[in-house]
Amino acid sequence: MHNIRQLAEEIVAREGGFVNDPNDPGGATNFGVTIHTMRRLGLDLTGDGAVDINDVRAMTQAQAVDIFLEHYFQSPGIGGLPEMLQPSVFDMYVNSGSNAVRILQRLLIEMGYDIDVDGAIGPQTLRAANAAALAAPDHLADAYGIARRTIITCWATAGRPAADTHGVAAVAKGAGLRGLKTSSPRAIV
Repeated sequence: MHNIRQLAEEIVAREGGFVNDPNDPGGATNFGVTIHTMRRLGLDLTGDGAVDINDVRAMTQAQAVDIFLEHYFQSPGIGGLPEMLQPSVFDMYVNSGSNAVRILQRLLIEMGYDIDVDGAIGPQTLRAANAAALAAPDHLADAYGIARRTIITCWATAGRPAADTHGVAAVAKGAGLRGLKTSSPRAIV
């Protein structure tokens, strides 16, 4: 399996350094960490009593990696998912938060598992994901990866917000996931 710290380092490198695009709702961002995340976490890196753009500029790559590991991998419980899913769910969680989990949950429902779509990795999601990984490991990993890539591409080209994950089954169907069989009586789409 891909080392999660290495993956976090790759994400941070890909995200690049400081940007403050007025058209980006994330606001000031450094190495993929937004000012909103820094405020939520209370990261006053300059020690001036306020979390502001100067704190975003002061963030190091190592600090960004640690934030992603703690708050985007460990806290949401991604480490409890089957290893094959962890890199994709983690990478998407960095960019879309709990919507990464909602996509997985919708795919698990399409595979026939009875779970709630709540964006949280709890006992239901863990049981279903682990059962699906045992029943159809290649299909589960492929389905999530293809749906993730297709959704990102569709949103990027259509200008849709990353939080819009309601059409996962339709996107998966459009990505050619029709008829992937599992041990359940239902197919993915």
